[in-house]
Amino acid sequence: MAVTSQQIAELAGVSRGTVDRALHNRGRVNPDVAARIHQIAQELGYKPNIIGQALVRTKRDFRLGAILQSSETPTMQIVAEGVRQSAAALRGSGVELELREIVGLDAGRLLEEIDSLVEKGVRGLAIAPNNAPEIALRIDELAERGIPVVTLNSDVPSSRRLCFIGMDNYRAGQTAAYLMTQCHPTGGQVFPLAGHLNNTAHNSRLNGFADALRTAGSETIQLLPPQPCFDREDHAYEIAQHILRENPGLSGIYVASNGQQGVCRAIDEAGLRGKVCVIAYDLNAPNMELLKDGSLTFVLDQEAFEQGFRPPQILYDRLLYQKMPEKELLYTDILIRTRYNSDLPETLTDQLDPEPGNAKKSGTA
Repeated sequence: MAVTSQQIAELAGVSRGTVDRALHNRGRVNPDVAARIHQIAQELGYKPNIIGQALVRTKRDFRLGAILQSSETPTMQIVAEGVRQSAAALRGSGVELELREIVGLDAGRLLEEIDSLVEKGVRGLAIAPNNAPEIALRIDELAERGIPVVTLNSDVPSSRRLCFIGMDNYRAGQTAAYLMTQCHPTGGQVFPLAGHLNNTAHNSRLNGFADALRTAGSETIQLLPPQPCFDREDHAYEIAQHILRENPGLSGIYVASNGQQGVCRAIDEAGLRGKVCVIAYDLNAPNMELLKDGSLTFVLDQEAFEQGFRPPQILYDRLLYQKMPEKELLYTDILIRTRYNSDLPETLTDQLDPEPGNAKKSGTA
């Protein structure tokens, strides 16, 4: 079996990026560390990946692409920051990454961006998709051409994508249902607010929520029909106003994507803050404030930064080292946040190894 740079890294007690720089004389490495790496490589009979070396030497030919939809939302802005920091970590190894951001969900625009990046010579893509059939077909076409695709935040499970990284949205919906039943042990009316009905993640959260309520036998909770707000706070505000007027006994609102600021505003104006349980997603700056002032009851966080950071690293591993992801579904943790644990960390990069291809793996399933 061929010796890999990862094995050398483990024996030397360094990252694989350090091994790569030492063996190929790129960047600064402590001389003693470099000598130890070369000695281990020689003892093991290490033979470098010639194809991988050629890719890295020809920097203009080693490009990756990332495309994020719903880029206007606070959560996807955190995802985008993860992509940018991942790109910065890979840049030292000769990898160029181009990020494209799309407002809202637009399958046609997404396909255009995919084609544009492929024309520019990207060797792998990370995308936040929606469930349009033509997107699955395009991912399959890319797989045929040897261009791996990693989906993030939302998945296209019917496609030949390399893997998915994001929250298990169905289980997150189940978790939200459990929390809602704890808020209303004697029952009540609950309204589910969706984002985009053509988004796999949003649908999975809605389905998990409804199924868990039925499975738990919560006949005392009346689930109203869901409505989409298309991730727009003004739409969410108007919908919530209408629901509150038409259902004076409403006891809970489940926000399956975005729109929580509009919902909380409508509840506030109705004088119902703290009386209507509101469960939403993602620990971002606006939600942190809504948690602290009691407007939101619970927030389910999905580690958005990691969803942006890891896909480029996975693509790097696949293209340079022919390494497959350890699993097809790389789930991030479902973290329950309340007003008592809602502080945003100053940075998430201390949870990640800044060397290429070595993002720490947590919460996978």
